[in-house]
Amino acid sequence: MTYDLYIGDRVFSSWSLRGWLMFEKFGIPVRTHLVGLYSGTMAADLAALAPARLVPAMRTPQGVPVGESLAIAETLAEDHPHLWPSDPAQRATARWLCAEMTSSFRALRNDCPMQLMRCYQGFTPSDAVLADLDRIETLWSHARGLSGSTDGWLFGDYSLADVFYTPVAARIVGYGLPVSEQALRYCFKLLSDPAVTAWRREGLKVSYSPEPYRLDLPSGEWPCE
Repeated sequence: MTYDLYIGDRVFSSWSLRGWLMFEKFGIPVRTHLVGLYSGTMAADLAALAPARLVPAMRTPQGVPVGESLAIAETLAEDHPHLWPSDPAQRATARWLCAEMTSSFRALRNDCPMQLMRCYQGFTPSDAVLADLDRIETLWSHARGLSGSTDGWLFGDYSLADVFYTPVAARIVGYGLPVSEQALRYCFKLLSDPAVTAWRREGLKVSYSPEPYRLDLPSGEWPCE
């Protein structure tokens, strides 16, 4: 029962990271296919999964194409229910957090594209980005209040909620965004996870000229290895 997963460039594709973690962190067998997100071959590379047109996209072992990260998550959870918290209230809340993540935080997405190469210094977030960060911290605190988890994963055990917020953590760390100490510890926990560091190392094998999303700011080394 092996799935096929189509992903984009590891260093820059936040949605691809989410898709891959769903399989990697829960031990679900998968064949990974790289799509040319920046080389102009994306449409051709995804033709076999039509009408899917974005990454990640999945083909089930039965041959059914599935697009959109949340749909992939729910499809996998039908056969692998441990992807969500076992407690009903926590499971409902985890779904809420993932759904809000997929539909919200546009300022954070637009102003701080995910990049796993460096930590920028001196980036000034807009008021809209600060509002997104405040909302994210509110959701994380709500999850912890419900689960009783203080400094670990949001719902005690690793779940899809942690998967969906890993690229958010990369944005917070990569642009030096202001968050609480608890939130920053959680970001470092997400990004220091062995699966994420392995993803980043693989991504850094690719060079880009020009580099997408590069800012004219000083930067430091990536801290989460």
